[in-house]
Amino acid sequence: MDSILVRGGGELNGVIPIAGAKNACLTLMPATLLTEEPLTLTNAPRLSDIRTMTQLLGSLGAEVASLQSGQVLAMSSHNIHNHTADYDIVRKMRASILVLGPMLARDGHAIVSLPGGCAIGARPVDLHLQALEALGAELELREGYVHAKAIGGRLRGGVIDFPIVSVGATENALLASTLAKGTTVIKNAAREPEIVDLAQCLRRMGAQIEGEGTSTITIQGVDRLGGATHPVVTDRIELGTYMLAPAICGGEVECLGGRIELVGAFCEKLDAAGVSVEQTERGIKVKRKNGRVNAVDVTTEPFPGFPTDLQAQMMALLCTANGTSVLEEKIFENRFMHAPELIRMGAKIEVHGGHATVTGVEKLKGARVMATDLRASVSLILAAMAAEGETVVSRVYHLDRGYERVEEKLGACGAHIERIAT
Repeated sequence: MDSILVRGGGELNGVIPIAGAKNACLTLMPATLLTEEPLTLTNAPRLSDIRTMTQLLGSLGAEVASLQSGQVLAMSSHNIHNHTADYDIVRKMRASILVLGPMLARDGHAIVSLPGGCAIGARPVDLHLQALEALGAELELREGYVHAKAIGGRLRGGVIDFPIVSVGATENALLASTLAKGTTVIKNAAREPEIVDLAQCLRRMGAQIEGEGTSTITIQGVDRLGGATHPVVTDRIELGTYMLAPAICGGEVECLGGRIELVGAFCEKLDAAGVSVEQTERGIKVKRKNGRVNAVDVTTEPFPGFPTDLQAQMMALLCTANGTSVLEEKIFENRFMHAPELIRMGAKIEVHGGHATVTGVEKLKGARVMATDLRASVSLILAAMAAEGETVVSRVYHLDRGYERVEEKLGACGAHIERIAT
């Protein structure tokens, strides 16, 4: 099993290209199930989760070709011969549930295993199922599978009013409602850039959608969708992660393709911590304003608030800040599992339920640590680059689910980082 070896010390200087968004691409790929015509995605990230979704779509009968070293995905679903998403594939990734809505919308029936993925909270699929029921689906849970069928063979428009904001459930509802008969209104919808990106792609395919990026989305169902070519939006989580690298290590890094509007609340916290963020023609340039950064308090919230997927990385920065910070996690429970590993590196962190109090230290120390989930894994790498000595991060299969070529991107800016077999 691979690990990441990091030798700490030294500034980072250079440019880092930001890939297309994993969370957007995993949502866009099931859209191929809505049409018999080709759907092509450009700027696709090269990640293990993308390969898992490719495998899942292939098991249903879709054809997915990876072109241009994986950055282009050419898909066709003209011959869907299987409507069962099997546990052996679905268990690897929670985003697998997003094939349910499109299959149900197109053919009126589907059987999908309950999903798996990172163990950072329950994240049940009940909101997905409630949304589909509002569109006229009959659902039954049997032996770990969702058995779904559309009454009368076709979904019908309806009002979906989410009790809490859910990105995944909004995406499934949006996908399903494009082919539903009549008008669908999604209330308390998620506003994330990935939702906007999905709506733009579906509109290119012929869907009639209004209001994406707001809390109310209206969809007028159509009889069929066509093919399209769509560029995947920049990954705002990868962007934020690499913006933190020079903030932690010193130096100056330009993140190519980055846009401040994708990470506005995050940028506000960086500014308060003493980190300069500048929009350039090519992306976002980041450097410390002075020396050691200042402590700041952070509360995770749905977009446009501070992203939960940047909380672990932000904690790594605050471990060496001047003063005491409080991080409040309001999206997922059990998302401070990286804290004990940072403590092994000399961090001062106290966790009480959904709050973590971080008192900055002047220097972290290298240690052997273990990744517990995707974002935790990269937070440990960030901390290791600023630590004294060597750090070995194990269980980096989590890392490969969401970050492509980490060693290459950071190494090009001067980081001493390599993948080793352990």
